Amino acid sequence: MAEKKLGQISVTEYLELEGQSDVKNEYDNGAIVSMSGGTLNHGIIGNNINTCLNNAIRSKGMGCMAINGDVRIFITNANSFVYPDAMVICGPIETFEADENSVVNPVLIVEVLSKSTESYDRGDKFHKYCSLPSFREYILIDQYKPVIDVLYREKAGYWKMATYIGMEKSISLNTIHSEISLEDIYRNAQGLLQPQFRLEL
Repeated sequence: MAEKKLGQISVTEYLELEGQSDVKNEYDNGAIVSMSGGTLNHGIIGNNINTCLNNAIRSKGMGCMAINGDVRIFITNANSFVYPDAMVICGPIETFEADENSVVNPVLIVEVLSKSTESYDRGDKFHKYCSLPSFREYILIDQYKPVIDVLYREKAGYWKMATYIGMEKSISLNTIHSEISLEDIYRNAQGLLQPQFRLEL
């Protein structure tokens, strides 16, 4: 989704505005960041990955749940509220003390990449997520071609990345001990470009 910074306000003012808004807005340390509508593929892929995560969790009988992109995360160290495209929380849901609708303890976060936000999702937004003690796995999904990066924090300060290219591949997720096929993630997505190369893992 495209982003546009709008003004300087307090957390309390942001939460009041967001409670009345028909559209999602993020909050970046005093600035409201307006989120524009996504593409058809963004919506399809976001829905698919959330379904896949729920199915994987259910099949494992884990005490986790997948949550779609309607729920925001509060990041204390960055004084920010952000909306991922999907996330997984294991164990009890923990929320921001000033807002019961903002969670603070995702273990896995998903972003479906857009041309306007890819650098932010890979850079500053990822760095914000890294300040969450619970956060251990990050899925970055290209909406234009079947390519997915999965980053996993094996220990403090050390992230391992695997790149999966091609519809015949499946991503491996450590936090929920599962594999999900790219075919299921990209099901019904429109006009996907075929990668010009293959990366064998």
